[in-house]
Amino acid sequence: MLLSVGIVLFSLIIGNLIMAGGIIRITETQLGQRLMTTARTVATIPNVQKSIQEPDGWKVIQPTANSLRVVNDVTYIVVLNRERVRYSDPIDERIGTVFMDPAVDEAYAEHSYFQKVKGEMGTALRAYVPIMDDQHQQVGVVLVGRVMPDVWGILYSERNNIALTFFFSLLFGVWGSYQLARHMKKQMLDLEPDEIARILVERTATFHAMHEGVIAIDNRERITIFNDRAKQIFGIEGEVLGKHIRSVLHDTRLPEVLELRQNFTNTEIHVGNTLLWSNRFLIKVEEKIVGAIAIFQDRTEVARMAEELTGVKEFVGALRVQNHEHMNHLHTIAGLLQLHQHEKALAYLFEVNEQQEELTSFLTTRIMDENLSGLLIGKVSRGRELGIRVVIDRRSHLECFPPYMDHHNFVLILGNLIENAFDSLERIEREDKEIMISIEQDEEICSILVEDNGIGMDEETRQRMLERGYSTKERAHRGLGLHLVQQLVNKGGGELVCHSARGEGASFLITFPMGEVESFGEG
Repeated sequence: MLLSVGIVLFSLIIGNLIMAGGIIRITETQLGQRLMTTARTVATIPNVQKSIQEPDGWKVIQPTANSLRVVNDVTYIVVLNRERVRYSDPIDERIGTVFMDPAVDEAYAEHSYFQKVKGEMGTALRAYVPIMDDQHQQVGVVLVGRVMPDVWGILYSERNNIALTFFFSLLFGVWGSYQLARHMKKQMLDLEPDEIARILVERTATFHAMHEGVIAIDNRERITIFNDRAKQIFGIEGEVLGKHIRSVLHDTRLPEVLELRQNFTNTEIHVGNTLLWSNRFLIKVEEKIVGAIAIFQDRTEVARMAEELTGVKEFVGALRVQNHEHMNHLHTIAGLLQLHQHEKALAYLFEVNEQQEELTSFLTTRIMDENLSGLLIGKVSRGRELGIRVVIDRRSHLECFPPYMDHHNFVLILGNLIENAFDSLERIEREDKEIMISIEQDEEICSILVEDNGIGMDEETRQRMLERGYSTKERAHRGLGLHLVQQLVNKGGGELVCHSARGEGASFLITFPMGEVESFGEG
């Protein structure tokens, strides 16, 4: 409160100084106008216009000028003829002498003006007006001057107005500052500034000490909180408070909370190459939405470990299948040798080796990722064991992964889609069981196609196939594969299209844009 009163007093002092300056300027302006009026009055008197042209005209002009000087309360009136000889002057001895001051030069060019000058009597305002005769010819000049009162004299003359202004300004200023202080303290929950500063410091330290990332924005999407853990997760350096959230994180999902006016809890979000487990909430003050806050954990490493384990599981299964397949080949060769069918055994060996080499050569040439090639070789072998023909389109090729995607994501997508196809074919009686796989890529898109002629899906199953935990199989821990595939498709900004009918198999086509895209997370 004392600070507010002090500020008001200081403002009043500054305001009164400015007002004093204004009063002085107004006084000078009004005095200059009055002097100019007096000078024009003298210049238009007929006797003055006539007498200024006569040698002894001063006898008429001097008394007239003195009378007007007293009436108009001016210090002096000086009348000059064309030769600058004084015909009127407050000091009688100067009459008839020449006026030498060059300040009068412009008046002899028929100009009217006033100026501030320093003379024998002090600083004065002086008005200059030319004297014109009946033929509009200049015959002389009138100078009217008044000594300026000092600053204190001017202020003293306006003392009542200044005092009233100061009093009422102080009264309403103190009252207004008191009301403003009360309102501000109420807005700050009746806390003193030092208490607010302490709470802010403690809150900031708490946010930065948290293991979770915390980001908060206001209604204009300006960052109000961005703790150290959040900077570490996103690789942000420097100060970001006050910046627009989209300029710092271009694929942020936090403004969505403000746009939809709802909270999102326990949500997986892909931001760039980072997988986050996020809770996002509206910030409300007295039921008014003032911003949004996100509290999240980086699950990228955990998810990558899970993907690695899933990939390892796939490769272990592929090795097991290949082991069985090689054992069957060895048994066949051993049987032919025991039957002394050496040529058939050799031909069989060459045939098996040629098939394997052809597939391996094709994949290593067309698919530029060993992990994906190994997965496909394993799935082809597993298909042989199950009596299912796995066909890889010979037009397939893959040179690089789409943005936000890597070999872990492609292994999970293809692995789940092919395993679903195996499950579908195991539940149908058909001689020509087949799975067709195609991976194609150009400058604009990358596509994955997996088709089977298995049991297919009805409309309800097709509509719900991406739901977490939904499955038509009775075994436990099902209903996660296609849900995970959809998450990875969202991560890469892609699209999944499924065509299926009961008894006619299923076709899954996934396309990813190869250009820079926005990654969309779940929820």
